[in-house]
Amino acid sequence: MQSWRRKSLWLALSASWLLILLRVFPVLRLAEPARRQAGGPQGWPRWLDAELLQSFSQPGELLEYGPQPPQAPRGGSCYREACFDASRCRGGSLKVFVYSAVGPISETPRKVLTSIEGSRYHTASAAEACLLVLVLSPDTPAGECHPALPQWDGGKNHLVLSLHPTPCLRIFQLGQAMVAEASPTVDTFRPGFDVALPLLPEAHPLRGGALGQLQQHSPLPGVALIAVAEERGGWRLAGTNFSACPWDGRCEQDHGPKQTHPRATLPNATFCLIPGRSPDALHFLQALQAGCIPVLLSPRWELPFSEVIDWTKAAVVADERLPLQVLAALQEMPLTRVLALRQQAQFLWDAYFSSIEKVIHTTLEIIQDRISGASAHPSLLWNSPPGALLALSTFSTSPSDFPFYHLQQGSRPLGRFSALIWVGAPGQPPLKLIQAVAGTQHCAQILVLWSSKKPPPPRWPETAVPLTVLDGHRKRTKFCVMRECRGTTLLSQASDRFLPYSAIDTDAILSLDAHSSLSTSEVDFAFMVWQSFPERMVGFLTWSHFWDEAQGGWGYTGERANEFSMVLTSAAFYHRYYHTLFTHSLPKALRTLADESPPCVDVLMNFLVAAVTKLPPIKVPYGPWHQEARPPPLAPGGPRFRAEPQPAAQDCLNQMAAGFGHMPLVSSRLRLDPVLFKDPVSVLRKKYRSLEKP
Repeated sequence: MQSWRRKSLWLALSASWLLILLRVFPVLRLAEPARRQAGGPQGWPRWLDAELLQSFSQPGELLEYGPQPPQAPRGGSCYREACFDASRCRGGSLKVFVYSAVGPISETPRKVLTSIEGSRYHTASAAEACLLVLVLSPDTPAGECHPALPQWDGGKNHLVLSLHPTPCLRIFQLGQAMVAEASPTVDTFRPGFDVALPLLPEAHPLRGGALGQLQQHSPLPGVALIAVAEERGGWRLAGTNFSACPWDGRCEQDHGPKQTHPRATLPNATFCLIPGRSPDALHFLQALQAGCIPVLLSPRWELPFSEVIDWTKAAVVADERLPLQVLAALQEMPLTRVLALRQQAQFLWDAYFSSIEKVIHTTLEIIQDRISGASAHPSLLWNSPPGALLALSTFSTSPSDFPFYHLQQGSRPLGRFSALIWVGAPGQPPLKLIQAVAGTQHCAQILVLWSSKKPPPPRWPETAVPLTVLDGHRKRTKFCVMRECRGTTLLSQASDRFLPYSAIDTDAILSLDAHSSLSTSEVDFAFMVWQSFPERMVGFLTWSHFWDEAQGGWGYTGERANEFSMVLTSAAFYHRYYHTLFTHSLPKALRTLADESPPCVDVLMNFLVAAVTKLPPIKVPYGPWHQEARPPPLAPGGPRFRAEPQPAAQDCLNQMAAGFGHMPLVSSRLRLDPVLFKDPVSVLRKKYRSLEKP
């Protein structure tokens, strides 16, 4: 009996000591999201399905799934309402004015200025701006850190931005200005007011950026590959010998480490151990690009964009005082969790960090969300592909309204579509096409976008669905023959079909040209395919792009081949949200290029969807009796007529690839056919019978 009592007492004491140790020395935890105000009400967690907790909570306990209330900063008296006058933002819309650089500046500040001026928030008038941005250059002498700014007003409604450490930021009299700084220390950062930026390399690209380098999603079974950031800038691959201490010299050295090249920047490992010193913050971005899970060892700097990014889904925070326990915890991490963390790291890199333009636009989007209040992006849009920069809050803040989140929410788009028929060239109205589209059971309405010089007919055929005629835009353009300009003419703007018309009240759009030829069965089957892939374009006619070694550039062809990368918008299904992206997200120069060269319209829409989804379009059957897909002439009327300025059709890809910063098109060899398509069975057993006969 006494022996049993001694054993019970010993087990109780051991359990108590273990709990105390775990309480005092936490070994491993996921990276923390943005902090809450000290001493404030804790409330319930921010569940996506918060309605399930209503019966268990008191009124006011549940936090809204949206922006958080302003937080008091640690080191000052400034917070959002006190030091930022939101009433200057008319209609809740952010307008940004950026001060011009004084004197010579380095390449990175110049890219920052270009990014701000190219954003949809920029304004050239300081009077109508509600945010004024001062970009600090690391090359600015200490004596020139206080430029004369007539609109300074103590720093109110100002943002002082610095992507690299600069002495000016330490001696600058900030006043009431917000600070967007690379890797700020946790002691100086003011949550909810300042913006934490990533520490970027000097040669970071302006736009586009390198793709993620993730080669394998999970490590080999039973093996954890670990890379350790070194002070000289490289990475060292360490083994899993738990008697070794890979990041300090207080324990036995690893006897078999693999050394990376001193100039190597991206680690090839599963976990990347990063010390907590601020200079090591550059390794953090390298780990994200490589798809290597960042393991932050007691970081002393604020994680970038921590106000909106949930770093618990992509990074791990560990105690640097317990190296052996950290290694053991990483070794035991489930492979499913490893895969999820690596995929999220790749997504965050591509969405917010791969270029200076994305970093700057993310900063402005965070400030816009603060101004928007209840209309801000919910956390799901920030932390799920394609990210908040491509999920515009001006369209909606509900994930169900976008084409990207149906799979996550277990939903499907509504079972109706709107047919949008563009009439740009003179000719007969597309009466046969209207009858074919109206005959499908899924059509909700037909919209005819009339951009022809001829007036529309006074009467249209009777259809089972509503038919509406919209007036398109035309602009006066010079026309030249043999390089001799002889006057001007009115030309329709092909990009008109991609404007966000309020008359479109369905998620799905069937984009058609007046010369398109489709049967009712083809439309029915294509729409059923689109409902399973609402984020992608589903079309009938295809083009493919290729790299032309002889010309040193990109080209495209409409010839039949075993793969394709674009579908023609003269007969294609896609989500109506892409009209909003096309109008409000694309640079004006690219939309102008599309108007001046009709083939560029199809190319530009395919570029946009591919850049957002990272996926190819989907091809569905198209009857051989229809007209084959060929690149159309440069302008209506054939090669004898040419509008100026008119780039070569093949040059569309090169100009747009330069505008996007990379080639976003993805090739595919997949075509989706209905079951029993061309099978040797009775036609009566086939659902889409007319697909196989004219």
